[in-house]
Amino acid sequence: MQRSEEERFYMTCRAAYLSVFRSSLVNMTSKDQLCSVLQHAGRNPSQKALDKYWPPGTKKLNFDDFCEILKKEKTAEPDQLMRIFKKFDANCDGNISHDELSRILTSSGEKMSPKEVDEIFSLADVNKDGKLDYAEFCRLLESTVEQCQNTALEKLEADAKLKRQNFGNQLDISPQSLGSQPELPASEIQPRTEPETTQRKDSRSSSRPSSARSRRSSSSTAITMGAGSTKSGRLAEPISLQDWHHTLMRGCFYLEEDGTIVSLQYRLIIPETTSVYLTIRPLNLSPIPDKPSPWMCVDTALYVVTGNVTKEDSNLVCFTELRDKERFLWRGELNAGSYLLLPFTTGCRLMRRTRKTATKTAQLVSRTQSGELELTKEFKAALSDIFEMIDLDGSGLLSLEEYNFFEQRTSGEKCDEDAWAICKENFDTRKNELTRQGFMELNLMEANDREGDPRDLWLTLEAMGYNRSLEMVEACPFVIAVYCEDVKATLQAVHLDSGIKMLNSAVQRSITSKAEARSLKGHENVLVYTYKGESRISSVIANKSNQKVTVHINNEQSKNCVSSRGMSVFAVEVPARTKMVCQHVMALNEQLEWTYNSVETIIPSL
Repeated sequence: MQRSEEERFYMTCRAAYLSVFRSSLVNMTSKDQLCSVLQHAGRNPSQKALDKYWPPGTKKLNFDDFCEILKKEKTAEPDQLMRIFKKFDANCDGNISHDELSRILTSSGEKMSPKEVDEIFSLADVNKDGKLDYAEFCRLLESTVEQCQNTALEKLEADAKLKRQNFGNQLDISPQSLGSQPELPASEIQPRTEPETTQRKDSRSSSRPSSARSRRSSSSTAITMGAGSTKSGRLAEPISLQDWHHTLMRGCFYLEEDGTIVSLQYRLIIPETTSVYLTIRPLNLSPIPDKPSPWMCVDTALYVVTGNVTKEDSNLVCFTELRDKERFLWRGELNAGSYLLLPFTTGCRLMRRTRKTATKTAQLVSRTQSGELELTKEFKAALSDIFEMIDLDGSGLLSLEEYNFFEQRTSGEKCDEDAWAICKENFDTRKNELTRQGFMELNLMEANDREGDPRDLWLTLEAMGYNRSLEMVEACPFVIAVYCEDVKATLQAVHLDSGIKMLNSAVQRSITSKAEARSLKGHENVLVYTYKGESRISSVIANKSNQKVTVHINNEQSKNCVSSRGMSVFAVEVPARTKMVCQHVMALNEQLEWTYNSVETIIPSL
């Protein structure tokens, strides 16, 4: 059977990475290493592209980061290179002299040194006549790229260990026959109303070769979820909820270049023990009642932990496990004290939405008949939505604290009291806070400062999740509601440097505390926890041994599902004495039944 396109891409990624590093657990620690790995994958990244993927302050990137970068970095088309050379072929004879090539490469674009030009020319001037046959050069470049890819793949397939790190099934047969697992018979698929977990056992004879027996390390989990399971019948909203003390706070999930999802965190202070009702949901910004914002399908959750703001250690108290349509909620009792609220989304829906690319670039500013700059209607609409997102308390005004969260997100800087005083003098304010109109005026001033050049405005928009068509595709605003029966709680937005690590720890604990652990056959120290929630299935791999393990994951038999990994076939390397979230899986179409079927295979070390 032929490999799927996804399998081929994954194999290319892994082959390139392992041509440079001994393991995909090893991080890239420099821009040069990133460049080298990309070149082994047949790419020729520009310096501008490398600067984008490795911005200032970057210390390391991992294998998953590399896979995401490789999706974006396309191979150079030979025809495109030929067209460029022809522009500089003054005699139209198919040749470029050394002097012409040197003048081009040392004075325009990403400038090369004379020594680098000489090295290129010595390789390409096959006739040694002082001229470059650029058609031959393009063929040489294309074959070199192809050779890089083939060499990496051949090296990978020749090494049995590396081959197992790509595909843990059918290891005793040729690469051409690597394919999907056979589909589960109907009797093994669980009924819709009672989702259960099944583990298939390998019944192969022990007389087969050891490579085949290694499949005994494989097991599968199959769970079928019913259609339209978007409302929980286990949790009723408190009858007297309208009489409870309640506070709201907004925020936003942002999808970063490296695939991570970030947001603000929140400090919740409960003055005395009380019954609490927590909810989180996407924030609808659409003015049309029957046409909600496209991000309303994004899943959300809220993890409540106790711990110090400056430390990564925390204790999970609870999380919004139950669901009512787009709301995720929790009801219980909280003792008096201080808590951190950590917003979370699996990324299944947010990452899928980013595939929509801009069809055209929107205009941000225009000039009136008198020649004055003005913001376009489309840009004003986007700014109005941004205002709603950063107006954390929903008051219709921006405080200095709220504005600074926006500044940190878009520029990495803060506005001090003196600068804020100048803002209040020049832009529309009320109660010493910036109005929506004042926010528009501030952006118009920025456009005037750049004489209509929209580049800085686009940087702001892109940081807030917008594409060039002014569509918000890499962000999801949300709103948190806290109801307390007996007392009024205090809720305040905070930005924690350790927030992501604390959240990862909380997510792991929520899964391991709710799911039953099962060890992979033959590997008692490798445990898989599979959690079934209202709308998602999540798994954690725990490695209790003193050596790292690699687990191959195959979701190809899943139906109507999307994984947070973005791929149906991948490998997870878990360091010794470590737990790691393997994946989150959700339905593609919630109106239809969906089946999660994950085959986990230990890849043995040689």
